[in-house]
Amino acid sequence: MALSVLNQRFRQWLQPRRSLAIAEACIIGLVAALSAVLLKVGSGWLGTWRVQTSQIVPPWLALPTIGMTFGFVAGWLVNKFAPEASGSGIPQVKATLANVPITLSWRVATVKLLSAIITLGSGLSLGRQGPTVHVGAGLAAGMSRWVPTSPDHRRQMIAAGAGAGLSAAFNAPIAGVLFIVEELLHDLSGLTLGTAIIASFIGGVISRLLGGGSLELNLDLMRYTTQFSLPEIPFFLLLGVLAGLLGAVFNHGVIASIKIYQNLHLSLPLKMALAGFISGSLVAMLPEHFRNYAGLREYMILSEANTSLAAIAFLSQFILTLIAFGSGATGGLFAPSLILGSCLGHLVGVSSSYFLTIDSPTTYALAGMGGFFSAVSKVPITAIVIVFEMTTDFNLVLPLMIVSVAAYLVSDKVMPGSLYDKLLQLKGITINKAASTEGILKKLTANDVMQRQVETLDADMTLEEAMQVFSRSHHRGFPVVENGKLVGIITQSDLVTTKTCSGDSDSYILGGTQSSNQIWLRDIMSQSPMTVQPKHNLGTVLYLLDRYQISRLPVVEGQKLIGIITRADIIRAQAEHLNYGNVTPESQPEPSYVVYQTRSPNIGRGRLLVPVANPETAAILLQIAAAIARHRHYEIECVQIILVSPHSSPSETPVRTARSRRLLRHAEILAKKWKIPLHTQIRVAHDPAQAILETIKERHINLILMGWKGQTFTPGRIFGNTVDTIIRQATCDVMLVKLPQTNCLQQPHQGNHTPPSTPQFNRWLVTMAGGPNIRVAIKLLPALVTLGNNPLITLTQVFKPSQPRPDMTVLQQAIRLLMRRRKIPSNIVAIPVQASSVVNGVIDLVKTENYDVVVLGASREGLLQQAVQGNIPEAIASGVDCTVILVRGAISS
Repeated sequence: MALSVLNQRFRQWLQPRRSLAIAEACIIGLVAALSAVLLKVGSGWLGTWRVQTSQIVPPWLALPTIGMTFGFVAGWLVNKFAPEASGSGIPQVKATLANVPITLSWRVATVKLLSAIITLGSGLSLGRQGPTVHVGAGLAAGMSRWVPTSPDHRRQMIAAGAGAGLSAAFNAPIAGVLFIVEELLHDLSGLTLGTAIIASFIGGVISRLLGGGSLELNLDLMRYTTQFSLPEIPFFLLLGVLAGLLGAVFNHGVIASIKIYQNLHLSLPLKMALAGFISGSLVAMLPEHFRNYAGLREYMILSEANTSLAAIAFLSQFILTLIAFGSGATGGLFAPSLILGSCLGHLVGVSSSYFLTIDSPTTYALAGMGGFFSAVSKVPITAIVIVFEMTTDFNLVLPLMIVSVAAYLVSDKVMPGSLYDKLLQLKGITINKAASTEGILKKLTANDVMQRQVETLDADMTLEEAMQVFSRSHHRGFPVVENGKLVGIITQSDLVTTKTCSGDSDSYILGGTQSSNQIWLRDIMSQSPMTVQPKHNLGTVLYLLDRYQISRLPVVEGQKLIGIITRADIIRAQAEHLNYGNVTPESQPEPSYVVYQTRSPNIGRGRLLVPVANPETAAILLQIAAAIARHRHYEIECVQIILVSPHSSPSETPVRTARSRRLLRHAEILAKKWKIPLHTQIRVAHDPAQAILETIKERHINLILMGWKGQTFTPGRIFGNTVDTIIRQATCDVMLVKLPQTNCLQQPHQGNHTPPSTPQFNRWLVTMAGGPNIRVAIKLLPALVTLGNNPLITLTQVFKPSQPRPDMTVLQQAIRLLMRRRKIPSNIVAIPVQASSVVNGVIDLVKTENYDVVVLGASREGLLQQAVQGNIPEAIASGVDCTVILVRGAISS
């Protein structure tokens, strides 16, 4: 017991609230920084060993051999343990954040880290920044599985890990944050920015303290300050244009290189071994500076004018990077982009010295780094900030902005779109922009997916009655309501065990001495259940389902239960979203149009809908509605429907509403007299049934009360065109009222101004047929009998003459349920009736005892099923001259 309590408290502490998200971001930043330092130190140690070996052994032998061997080992490691770890890793992270099912875990991060160390140590011309981003995201994804998180929370943590990885690799925390916003997540929410900033800054600081700096130029640049003058602007624009053009060519080359390797039909280890061998052979023929790529970049930034070396470096790095990256080696394009940009900037800076007085091409080399980076990655703001944070030189900002923005505009014009998106497309993955920014779990809400009709149990039920309901249903749990208000949840496990009064141990009800008829549902239900509101998105719903390890969540609006949502509903919504392209939308009828409405305060626990059409019966129907509303604390919704031609649009057809408004004003006067909240609306529609169904859905109606003629002459219909549709399709409770003929249910003749007589509501006959709708009828009776004076309720069930001893279980249960209703102003008796048919038995009893009202407690298994196949309600309504009420319980939507 104590262990379960501690486990629950621990799970509650691990929930993704804002404080925990900040703590996660701190840990993610620390771990990403350590992995970045490990990658730098490991690849640096192997690279130093490779350079030293080439000085002992002939370079033409050492470099190709090391490149081929290390390339094969790194490729085998990836191919064997984590194929998702190939490439730079940024496309994989971007796809994961766009809800594409690509594995991102600690295993992928570990393999990525080890293979990147070996790959970079082999001499392939790739960078460690891309793998660091992938490793940081993988570590964050693995950490997010420790706690029950929502999809949005997990995406934010993965993005924070990626930003921390970039920040640690470049010592540029601001750039890490901007890279998340500009390229990966496209989210500016407070939680995203907060976690990204914390993770990135911690990653950058820890990396700098542990010696993980990317460009260790600060001490050298302290002796040199970049220079910039207005006459140089055209040359910086030229540099930007060249960087954009050559960056676009470079991106085309990357795509072409990947396709060439794919056509070779080699395994990943062999591709990387081939790339290592070719790269080693080419580097062996170049000057010794080219064996250390980081040193070459720094040399090109700080060296004096040397156009031949810069041209050779640019061309060789261009080719070597395409050879390495196309093989699928674990390395990124950030570092090669910076080298190429520094070489290009050096060339333009030297060229500008022939026209202007320039001491050193350093400013151009640094600006060229940002420009080429911007052209390749299509993230100009990140490029500007990265170079600025590495140099901390404010004089560099303006030329850096000019070059980076110009390069981005030109590159995007020549080759539109992100390189990472194109790399994903080569693998058959296309990112939907709308889905990547919002996602199905973020776009859809509980109101879109929930089941609008909920089967509920009453808190006053006994354990035995609840067990009977469970035995007839496939559901494993039900919401428990009291007077329309959600008060708890009952599950199958609650029917078996419950706490003792002391709360120290468990006692088994079914095996105990206490009778199940003496245990009330309110005593064993789970009180104060977790709920969601209609506006909550599916990500929040999924998080709550996972957090509390439950399978369903009630959806409430205020105090009113309006639906329920399960894991199956979310899965179905996702499946429909994924298959939307294969679904042919059906033609839907044009919806009705609201032309007039009034609203009262939403203070009720539910809503009762009354469609009013006939002024002669509207008052009586509203009187019945008021009795129910007072008892259940409901609001009344009155709707008047104006029909228009099917050839005209309801929203565009002019209509006259004066007569309808007079009828609704009469309802408002009555509601004000009864002190009941009343909402009214006038709808223009093609079909009255469709308009009523739309009202039920939009206004979250709990019960609809309609007038009923009691008979129909429409072929194929049981209740009539409109009523038949409502009783078959309405998801709420339905109550049909057929008034006596003496009350002029049909339209009165012209000149007949005699007001209809008031029907009597004193003697009630309630027919029982078994099934869940008995409870619906019984729950309405305490409100309905308040319409009469000293009412008498007779419960009856019709049995076949062949049954010598009728089973009175159903009648006894109904009596117990009614007796539990407090302050019910009536006497209750039960009479079993033997007859050849339900119709004859009910009609004979009504005529013999002169009942005022007959309530047909229709059920799905009994009377309602027969009503669909035959005309039992119509036969009863036609055979008696009294009020007939047909009750149909709510059905699933």
